[in-house]
Amino acid sequence: MNTHVTRSIPLERSIASRSPTGHMEYSFKRGFKPDLERIRSVLTEEFPTDIAETDGKLLLSYGALKSICIWIEGKKLNVTTESDSGASDQVVLDTNKRFRDFLEKATGYTAKQRLQMAKKEVSKGTD
Repeated sequence: MNTHVTRSIPLERSIASRSPTGHMEYSFKRGFKPDLERIRSVLTEEFPTDIAETDGKLLLSYGALKSICIWIEGKKLNVTTESDSGASDQVVLDTNKRFRDFLEKATGYTAKQRLQMAKKEVSKGTD
């Protein structure tokens, strides 16, 4: 008997719902410059769409993300996202992969390393 179960993870939860506003802060690994032009270059690689810049923030929309806003503040990469809840599973998976790849190329940290650092930050806050 073949029982194939597909589990769909909402993009909000998988990308940036650790905060109610969809806002996350990411540290840069040593050797990864907190430079907006470098970040723009990485964004262009991962998201083939128009990227606007307003007040030092990069703005774009792609796939399952209605909006992505990126800026650097205090040597941290700040990202705010808004998801398109009507996106198909395939679009969500593609967008999620592109977003993870962008974060790794931008910060130098893998998804696993970012998760470990986030857990460490949470445990610091509860101590």
